[in-house]
Amino acid sequence: MERATLIARKEGLSSLLSLGLQKTPLRRLMISAAASEMRKRASQIRGPQNALAFALSFKQMGISIKPLQVREEIAKLLDLLAARPPRNVLEIGTANGGTLFLFAQVAAEDSTVMSLDLPGGRFGGGYPEWKMSLYRAFAKSPKQRIRLLRENSHEQSTLEKVRGILGENELDFLFIDGDHTHEGVKRDFEMYSGLVRRGGLIGFHDIVVHPPEARCEVNRFWNEVKTSHQHVEFVKDWNQKWAGIGVLYA
Repeated sequence: MERATLIARKEGLSSLLSLGLQKTPLRRLMISAAASEMRKRASQIRGPQNALAFALSFKQMGISIKPLQVREEIAKLLDLLAARPPRNVLEIGTANGGTLFLFAQVAAEDSTVMSLDLPGGRFGGGYPEWKMSLYRAFAKSPKQRIRLLRENSHEQSTLEKVRGILGENELDFLFIDGDHTHEGVKRDFEMYSGLVRRGGLIGFHDIVVHPPEARCEVNRFWNEVKTSHQHVEFVKDWNQKWAGIGVLYA
């Protein structure tokens, strides 16, 4: 700790963070400090929009959880969820952790919030194992469970793990933001939508048409599946070339 303080004073916080990402003991110290600060400050959050403002601004020891979302779009989704706080949530594709934090904040006090994320995944890259303690600190109450699965969502064994966590319960909310290819998002929908209760919600991120080089085809599947479901779209600008949230009513 003394060495970390000395580096920060002499060379600045950026040098400390660079060293911390290379040195495991210091990295653990940094993430522990960030998790502690997260618990302390998050306990003061009241309401979904306050939670969003917190997620956008939180930065501790150089660690951010800023959600990769258009603010106006995710704000509307949070309001929708907060109207009937979900008790069982599954997010496929967690990346920086911002949306996982937000879903935990709008979920019920005694909810189970699951993250399913592929380490080194093509879309988002996955989160490193050392961030898990920070993500577990997202729980807004002692009764809330944060379950982190660093697995391939397309494997049958992963589906069975999710079922095992749910037990006899069903999902109230499923958010699909993992593999963005047409076949990838389709497979996630086909594998996990059956876990969602009747009247539950299934969200998709990146329904806006992206530039070809992004290789994002979520819009194609969204346009196919929305025709047979009651749905709502949260899009700030259809010409923004990224993001956009679509929600199906199961």
